[in-house]
Amino acid sequence: MSTFSNHQPNIVKLLLLGDSKSGKTSSLVSLVEAGYHLRILDLDHLLYVLEGQILKRCPDNIANVEFRSLSDKYKPSPTGMVIDGKPKVWIDTLKMCDNWKYDDIDLGPPADWPDDCILVIDSLSRLCDGAYDFHEAIMPKGKSGDFDGRAVYGNAQGDVERFLALLNSPTFNVNVIVICHGIYQDNPDGTRKIYPQGVGQKLSPKIPQYFPNYIRYINKNDKREIQLVSDRMIDLANTRPDQLNKNLPTDTGLATIFSALRGQPPKQLASPSYQEALAVRGTDTDTDTVTDTPNASTTKPQTITLVRKPK
Repeated sequence: MSTFSNHQPNIVKLLLLGDSKSGKTSSLVSLVEAGYHLRILDLDHLLYVLEGQILKRCPDNIANVEFRSLSDKYKPSPTGMVIDGKPKVWIDTLKMCDNWKYDDIDLGPPADWPDDCILVIDSLSRLCDGAYDFHEAIMPKGKSGDFDGRAVYGNAQGDVERFLALLNSPTFNVNVIVICHGIYQDNPDGTRKIYPQGVGQKLSPKIPQYFPNYIRYINKNDKREIQLVSDRMIDLANTRPDQLNKNLPTDTGLATIFSALRGQPPKQLASPSYQEALAVRGTDTDTDTVTDTPNASTTKPQTITLVRKPK
């Protein structure tokens, strides 16, 4: 029987909205500093700032970040830019969320990760683009080569919505952060609000429904802050409004939020320091993986991927 007496969730599902260049990705550093392991689906390809912040603030935790960059290859054509080959971003994202395995990396199903791990989708905007491209590619075309554009939007919207439902499912028992961009949208009642960018306008107002925690990054008086309380432009929420009821600085705010929502710090798992990882990695190779075997009884080494340093 489920009652509130035994209902003490410590898994965080968080939707993080902000304008471009508002410090969303780089603010993840406070979670790395707090000891969390981030596993990032990198669709925006803007992780260098985060890497720099980690090297500045907590270099010994650099190996706590594993990422996979996903993108579709484009090429010019007489009709404009087109995808070179089959779209892969959407399907590869689904595969990674089912089982984080590629090349020689095998971290298993995210649903089975320990509670010190956080799955980060960066960003939902590019993921929605990938969903649209995938459904456009598989949409049957008529003799003239035309296809039903409305059906493409509808199928992509439905697929993304089902994916968000998966992320918030009790069976997907892992911390999740979905980073998104905001768009201004007029409502039927004449109001104008900010919603996450999705696939078309119909999906955007539905996206926050799938997250118990919804925050916004703002620039207030030339200072970046995390907005936690709703205003006339956006409806926000969190599961601990008694503690999280005022703006927080972006450089430490995510760690504060996770501490309040989970009520406990993450379990500290053994991982190599930055210096140890570099020693294993070597200075004359592009290898990005190191192996951490905590003790002799470990049957399967833990593979950790370092954030690649810019050349």
